Amino acid sequence: MVIKREKTTVKELGNGMSRRVLNRGGRLMLVEFTFTKGGIGAIHSHPHEQIGYVVAGSGVFTIDGKDTKVKKGDSMYIPPNTPHGFKSHEDNTVMADVFTPQREDFLE
Repeated sequence: MVIKREKTTVKELGNGMSRRVLNRGGRLMLVEFTFTKGGIGAIHSHPHEQIGYVVAGSGVFTIDGKDTKVKKGDSMYIPPNTPHGFKSHEDNTVMADVFTPQREDFLE
């Protein structure tokens, strides 16, 4: 299934962060997060596996209490139920995240 980016919807989440579900099918979901400089994805956890990829920009990604500087081209794996979060160091920092199973809460 092909979904054109311009046909998707942006949801403003506050704290300098927005979310766009790019595609989903079976047990997978692809989501784009965009951050302003200083934007924060607060520490949280969920039962889904997650792989993230920094498409543009940079920041600090926290996984299970460990902070790591990340930049364009870096990726991360977050196991289920592991606390994690992100703080952007640049405007227009973009992360692409894949979740399995799908984040049904993102469809509300």
